This record gives sequence, structure tokens and C-alpha cells, in this order.
Amino acid sequence: MPNSILAFLVTIAVLIVVHEWGHYRVARACGIKVLRFSVGFGRPIWRRQRGETEWVIGALPFGGYVKMLDEREAPVPPQELHRAFNRKSLWQRSAVVAAGPLANLLLAVLLYAASFWIGTQEPRALLGTPLASSVAERAGVQAGDWVRAARTGEPGEAMPADWTPVASLTDLRWQVTRAALNGQDMELEVSGPSGGGRRVLRLPLAELQAGDADAKLVRRIGLGAAYAEPLLGEIVAGGPAERAGLRRGDVVLRVDGRTVADAAALRALIRSAVNGQQVAAQQWELRRGAELLTLVVQPVRVEERGEVFGRIQAAVGGPPQMDEVRYGVADGLLRGWERTVEVAGLTLKMFGRMLIGEASLRNISGPLTIADFAGQSVELGLAYYLGFLAVVSVSLGVLNLLPLPMLDGGHLLYHLIEGLTRKPIPEVWLERLQRGGLAVILMMMTLALYNDVARLLGQH
Repeated sequence: MPNSILAFLVTIAVLIVVHEWGHYRVARACGIKVLRFSVGFGRPIWRRQRGETEWVIGALPFGGYVKMLDEREAPVPPQELHRAFNRKSLWQRSAVVAAGPLANLLLAVLLYAASFWIGTQEPRALLGTPLASSVAERAGVQAGDWVRAARTGEPGEAMPADWTPVASLTDLRWQVTRAALNGQDMELEVSGPSGGGRRVLRLPLAELQAGDADAKLVRRIGLGAAYAEPLLGEIVAGGPAERAGLRRGDVVLRVDGRTVADAAALRALIRSAVNGQQVAAQQWELRRGAELLTLVVQPVRVEERGEVFGRIQAAVGGPPQMDEVRYGVADGLLRGWERTVEVAGLTLKMFGRMLIGEASLRNISGPLTIADFAGQSVELGLAYYLGFLAVVSVSLGVLNLLPLPMLDGGHLLYHLIEGLTRKPIPEVWLERLQRGGLAVILMMMTLALYNDVARLLGQH
């Protein structure tokens, strides 16, 4: 918990500072006088005057602001009227407003690039047994398939000629999820574990009509976990596995005459040993070193959360094969740009789907979820934390560009209307829109906090 809180505070601080720094730098470039640069709201817990700008840290760390000279907020001396925000041209005011969200998006590009430069240890895109009745199973995915490249296209149309290399299982899951949410089909170029026997599989993802990127969608796609050899790990003393004579390192070949493709298939066979109140004994054929053995294993009946299944009380499955995923300077920057564009586009699409009811409002996350993921990513390493920070930075940039009052996108909408009508929106309407926008923001914050609590309680 302390790590999560610290990581959350660092995350919020970095994103707020960069966002407000974008507003600040462009305002200065346009000759606007900046009175205050504040990170946080409420009572100042630290302040310092540097030149004409007061630098402040507020007690409430959930945002920030840049206060500029403006006749609409306070009287401006005649000699400084040319430095007031409201006296600047429309394009200058628009540039100042847009600079904050754009700074977040630029930060995301650099954070993704830095993550790619540092590199991460990722599971190789070796697929385990696909989930039953899933898209992957129907497409012919087999345990041990190594996905080398992928490409997406519109359903019913020919696929593009170019393939996108698949760097890892994490990369594959991202590409598949993005294609499903975009309503596209996907083709996978796969080989055997040693690289031979290449073939092409088509995943008809568009038929899923995916609206939410949740666990249900992952199960419907059904790619499953990374391939793991069907061997046994730690054996619980006195448990069914030990009583049957199983040992650590045993490689299971067949169960009741059925070939065991990988650890996922072995776990499924163990779980299926229970039929109502009956638990069937199983005949296992296994390899122990150079020796082939046949043993009878009697799983025990276990009931959890209303589900009944078999268990042998032993660790099942070897570790997945890992590869280091790292890119050079140019490739890292390019992939950072591409990933930022992809995540921004997907975020906008999800907002649109939630607005028209095609996606669940459960997708909105708040500070508790951010803190939880921040802490988890820090524990995994710097590259993972930078990638997480990039995702949040993209979300913040896109959110602030939405045409809602109180957000930067709302102010840009005001400027667009001013440009079209050749006159500013009346102050009375601005006040009404601001109050309405504040109500919408408060509702979104309340919903995000509710979703956070529901996830912690296991209700989502």
C-alpha cells in the first residue's frame, strides 16, 4: 500500500506539472503574463515568487492551474493590457488552451519510447491451449503455436499485404484487443515452437461486437495463457499428488489416454475429474528423466465460489519462455508515437461508445484503480512504470480535449464558436455552461470512485 500511494502521488505530480507546463510555456511565448503556476488546489503548503510568477503547491493534489493576467477576472493596469490573455488573438488563446493536453500526449510518446529503450522481459508469443468454444479454438490455434506476425483488416475484405511483427505475448494481446474493439478481423502467422511449419490463422474478431476491454472479452477471444510445459512443480506433503507417487519435475504425457498438450490442458483435465459428488481416479502416463511411468492419481473435490472441480495439490506447469523486448533510439521513438496514437484513438472510441451506451460505464476508473496499478507497475520495474505512466498521460490528454465546459476542450469549443460567429460567447452563457460542466465532471468523478470501490469489493 505505501508503494501504491507513493507511486500514485508521483504519477499525478508528473502529469499535472507537464500539463500545466504546456499552458505556461505557450502563454509566455505569446507574451501573456502568468501570475501563478499551481500544482494542486486549496490552501498552499509551499509557495515561492520567481519573477512575476508565483509558484505554488496546493494541499489537494488532484489537479493544477496556470493563472494568467485577464480582464475578466480582475482589473488590469493600462500599461499591461497588451499582456492580458483576453486581449490576445483567437489563435494565440487557442494555442495556450491546447498546449496542456498536447504536452501530455507528447509526454506519452517520450515515456513509451523510454520504456522501449530500457526494455522488458516479456513472455514469448507461444500460445497455450485455447479456451473451449472461443474464437481462437475455432480458428485452429493449438498449444505450442508461436505467433510471429499479425495483420488486421475489415471483415469480408482482403487483408493488407504488410504484416506487423509480434514481439511478445503482451504485444499480441494488445494487438488482438485493439482489433476486437475496432471491429476488425485479424490474421496470425504462426509456426511451431522451433520456428518451422508456418501457417496463417484468421480470427473473426468482428463477430464479437466487442464493447468493453474486460475479462469477458479476453475469454471470448480465448488465446489463453502463455505456453507452459505440462510438468509438475512443488508437491504438497500428504496431498493427492504425493499419495499417487508424483514427483517434482515429472512431465505428464497423457491422462486417461488423452494427450496432454501443455500445462493449461493438464489443469483442465484435473479440474474435470469431478462429476457432481463423484471424483474419478485418473491414469497418468508421464516421463521422469529417461523413465516412462504410469500412475493412478485420485484428485480431491474442491468447491470455491459455487464451482466444483478437482485438485491434486501440486504446482502444474513450467515457467514460460521469456524474451527481452528492447528497441533502438529511432525504432523506440517510432513505436512510442504509434502506441500513443493507438491508445488515444482507442480511448476516444471508448468514450464515444460509453456515451451512446455501446460500452459499459464500468470502464471509467478513478484514483484508487490508478494507485493500485501504479504500485503494481513499480514493483515490476522502471520500464513497466513508464509504460503505465504513458497510458495515464494519454488518458489525461484525451480527456482534457473533450468538448466539455471546465475542460480545455470546452474552451477550445468556445473559441471555435467565436471564430465562426466573429464574437465571443456572452458571459452569462459562459457561467451557465461552466456550472453545467462542473456538474458533469463531479458526476464522472463520483462514478469513477464508485467503480474503484466496486472493483476492490469484487463486484466488477
